[in-house]
Amino acid sequence: METTTTEPTAAPGNAPVRFDTKIAVLLRDDLETWQRLNVTAFLVSGLGTAAPEVIGESYEDADATAYLPMLRQPVLVFEGARETLTAAHTKALARSLTVAVFTSDLFATGNDRDNRAAVRAVGRESLDLVGLTVYGPRNAVDKALKGARMHP
Repeated sequence: METTTTEPTAAPGNAPVRFDTKIAVLLRDDLETWQRLNVTAFLVSGLGTAAPEVIGESYEDADATAYLPMLRQPVLVFEGARETLTAAHTKALARSLTVAVFTSDLFATGNDRDNRAAVRAVGRESLDLVGLTVYGPRNAVDKALKGARMHP
């Protein structure tokens, strides 16, 4: 298992900060635009509870108005066919990465209880995945998402 650090690699001056971890969302390529946005928002929403190190500091503007903290690192969004999602899901679980799933059944539910029941009703191999989030060591996430392409 690769080592995960919680701090970004130091970057001198204005060089980009490089994180040892990666947050990636993989969306099925046949979703409508509103579905892509909705699924992405849902998929990243729980990451901070499972991996609190991904949450940055609170924001404040020049007038001292406080704002919620956000993820401290970029979220990379990919897309792929149904088979790509199934393969990524299998690889991510095999690598013990942190995973969130969104299935097609969740488009018909309207609350968290029903969402969880819809996922619970289907075996892992039979989930009709339309999106997933994968978080963990950068190289392991890259291997899990092999075959996916960056979202346009």
